[in-house]
Amino acid sequence: MASARKREAKGTLAKLDAAAIAPQPTRRRREHLFHLYALVACAGFVALAVAAHMVPYFRIDLSVTRALQSYHGAFFAKLMYAISWLGFVPQVDLLWALAILILLLIGLRWETVASLFAVGGVLVCSLVKVIVLRPRPSADLIEVLANLPTKSFPSGHVVMVTTFYGFLAFLVFTLLKPSWGRTALLVVFAALIVLMGPSRIYLGQHWFSDVMGAYLLGGLWLALTIMFYRWEKQRFFRNQPVATESR
Repeated sequence: MASARKREAKGTLAKLDAAAIAPQPTRRRREHLFHLYALVACAGFVALAVAAHMVPYFRIDLSVTRALQSYHGAFFAKLMYAISWLGFVPQVDLLWALAILILLLIGLRWETVASLFAVGGVLVCSLVKVIVLRPRPSADLIEVLANLPTKSFPSGHVVMVTTFYGFLAFLVFTLLKPSWGRTALLVVFAALIVLMGPSRIYLGQHWFSDVMGAYLLGGLWLALTIMFYRWEKQRFFRNQPVATESR
């Protein structure tokens, strides 16, 4: 009985693989494109981190924040609060756990492991904060929703969405065949990544340069995650039920 159920489960996963997963050459081509973009995007992170350590904020930081906060549209304000809210505990942990559980349940075992590696970008961000030691924006200069105890550079919220949701977007982009569902997922993940930065600036909890540094650091960790995923899948998870790999 158990053996029959196991064969049935494998048959179901095989059908999912054939119906939803793009061919391997297509997956490889998409991966290289995404990887190159991530590496180019993070080229200036070190220089920006050094500058942020020396200067509490730049003139452009003040200009961007005041420009964003000068807009008082009700929908825009609610959207900024909602996007930023997703990056706080406990909701961020629940979303991580749900996404990782889904990957595991549909048979994407190595993708599950790699997604946990992607979460490590938040730990790197915390370390950079301690090294750079940049203070948060001051309520004397701009509107600040709430004073947070951690340092300002780079934005942890932005690093989180860039690394974790960026990797989920990479999986959707490279593994799934074109469909409305694939497009919808890519739009959602892209919106979270793009809007998280402005939301942190709008709430007065980060400067523009904090956000840009976070996108660069997140892009670097995302590239490392993709490299880790590609290299180790060839060695350890070539024969998993879904999205199998061959040399």
